[in-house]
Amino acid sequence: MKPCPYGTHRVLFPLGALPQAAQKLDNGLPLRDNELLIEVDTLNVDSASFTQIRQACGDDRGRMADMIVQIVAERGKLQNPVTGSGGILVGRVSQKGSGFPGDVQPGDQVATLVSLSLTPLKLEEVLAVHLETDQVDVRGHAILFESGIFARLPQDLDRRLALAALDVAGAPAQIHQLVKPGDSVLVLGASGKSGVLCCMQARLDAGERGRVVGVCYDQAEAEELRALNACHEVIIADARQPMSVYHLATQANAGQKFDLCVNVVNVPDTEMAAILPVKDSGCVYFFSMATSFAKAALGAEGIGSPARMLIGNGYTPGHADFTLSLLRRHEGLRALFLSRYGGKD
Repeated sequence: MKPCPYGTHRVLFPLGALPQAAQKLDNGLPLRDNELLIEVDTLNVDSASFTQIRQACGDDRGRMADMIVQIVAERGKLQNPVTGSGGILVGRVSQKGSGFPGDVQPGDQVATLVSLSLTPLKLEEVLAVHLETDQVDVRGHAILFESGIFARLPQDLDRRLALAALDVAGAPAQIHQLVKPGDSVLVLGASGKSGVLCCMQARLDAGERGRVVGVCYDQAEAEELRALNACHEVIIADARQPMSVYHLATQANAGQKFDLCVNVVNVPDTEMAAILPVKDSGCVYFFSMATSFAKAALGAEGIGSPARMLIGNGYTPGHADFTLSLLRRHEGLRALFLSRYGGKD
């Protein structure tokens, strides 16, 4: 089959599907002309998927490793069958097809910026599962299509820190497009990886007249967020309890609803906690892979909310450089990411 720019030549079932929607991909060699072969070092599993695997395995690293190996063996890619999501990877280029675009060369250390849910992947071994970072060290190879985007890892930032940030780079870049000066912004899951970045960017864009309120589940992480000064106020609440979130969040916003709510929570059933506190003229931005868009659409209908709802797109032009630049500019933010995700090698 002639290689397709979008990788349909790697789809085994069902034929005609694109790689992300496919149930099984061909992850074998030889490499096609329009592909890049990457020897994989680390998988950064997306938060919703990692959390689901972790809960299913009871925090047992061995069982988690076995589950990841099984998913990849069955699907030819890492696509969680429950959440449908994947993550990204980091590794070194080992071979470049003659028709693959750009100046990337064998030996370059890169992070893919397309989901593992569409990336052909073959694992030889899982070396370590890092519960604290959602990262998994492996030996194996992955294949990137010519339409796939990637970034060379920066030399001035810790490798694992950069990988963690690049996994969610689309979120703060899109916040920059959504938030206007003077806006009130609510962030659910504010103390997580993408949440912290979104809070910091929202505060910058909302300016002195704006207000950013973060909702956290974990007390210790909430204290870290307060110390970072990324939010005007941080509240502790369970995003699966929409009325509780509604009352606490609006109270933190002088009794008013918000212009924008950003949902980056990594567990299901948080849709209404994001919709209820938003103005009729406002916007709800779902960046969480645990979101049920049926629940969001029907729930909004049920309460008569005409708020605009957006699906978080992991890709925004320039998002990798944008997010890494945000980390470089803010020492406290960089230190927090380093303490959580970096320095593990």
